[in-house]
Amino acid sequence: MKVASIFTLIGFLLLCSIAGCGNGGFTQDGEAEKDNEADLKNNDEYRITIKNKEFTVNGKRIWINGTNTPWNKWNDFGGDYNDTWWNEHFAKLHEAGINAVRVWINCNNDQGAVIINNSGMVSGVSDKHWADLDKFFKTAQRNKIYIMATLLSFDHFKNTGSRQAALKWRAMLQNDTACASFVSNYTIPFINRYMDNPWLWSIDICNEPDWIYEDAVCGEISWDRISYFLALNTAAIHENSGILVTVGMAFPKYNADGSAYEGNKVSDTFLQKLFSNKNVYLDFWSPHYYDWVGEYYRVPFYVKPGDWGLDNSKPALIGECSAKGSAGKTIISDFENAFINGWQGVMPWTSNGVDANGDIDDLSPATKYMLEKHRDNVFPW
Repeated sequence: MKVASIFTLIGFLLLCSIAGCGNGGFTQDGEAEKDNEADLKNNDEYRITIKNKEFTVNGKRIWINGTNTPWNKWNDFGGDYNDTWWNEHFAKLHEAGINAVRVWINCNNDQGAVIINNSGMVSGVSDKHWADLDKFFKTAQRNKIYIMATLLSFDHFKNTGSRQAALKWRAMLQNDTACASFVSNYTIPFINRYMDNPWLWSIDICNEPDWIYEDAVCGEISWDRISYFLALNTAAIHENSGILVTVGMAFPKYNADGSAYEGNKVSDTFLQKLFSNKNVYLDFWSPHYYDWVGEYYRVPFYVKPGDWGLDNSKPALIGECSAKGSAGKTIISDFENAFINGWQGVMPWTSNGVDANGDIDDLSPATKYMLEKHRDNVFPW
């Protein structure tokens, strides 16, 4: 489909989305919620922006002293969401000096929160998905935890769950109109509902799309199709909000240019070639690192982002890494050297021990160290 007809479709569906999204979903009750409402009226005070390739809040630098809390229960939002658990966990993270958390808003859709048909057309989301997220973003705000919201993952496309469900998502990627339906009936309503909450600081469109291309169980879909979908979403987010946009790539193979890489499949140039629009771009890089990557591309904490192959024109943070630290190093050393080498944050996997890579007890020595040494950059307010 030509670019012009895509815009016509998105414009039409955008009107439908706006008409149905209400007033932003921030109904308040109780004294704590009144405080939240007051904060929202002065949201510029807490909004993260970018200046001179650094993240800033109200004119002051903020370094992302972060973590991943990808889920409490798989597919929380629209599933078995427990707001008490999230509130208590966020309070614990804040106490440990953590200022930002990456959360998977939809893990693989096995609860059916996103309504998608066999042709890949997205028509909306469940009411419970919105209701759970309304509570969640208030809870993040209450605890002063910034949220990097990951909308999709390669898991949506995997045969290892429901093959029929995976085929729906693959069909979406293969069709321009279906890609536009996701943007119009999910991404834009999501933005409209939560963009006034400054604690939604960024959107990670898809977790590790590299595997959708590389792994047969995810369909081995071409980068042209994957990146076209990413491009549509970046344009919509930038055109409708000030929320920052990224994509959590599994490793630098497809996130960098040069002889050791396969080309940056999320660069401005590559994305805009697929969807010509000035609002098509990522605001910052957020690659992932585990020790198997170091054998091929070095350990990122101990080199500058540009020396790891990333385009130096944008800020870069490490969006995933083991909470136990890299091989032969401590997690404190990883954080400290990342700060020294110009990375704008580190977000270990995970705070709640979803696998063998560690939990808050493993990573908190580093976040507490950074809080003590760089308090003004961790909690600049």
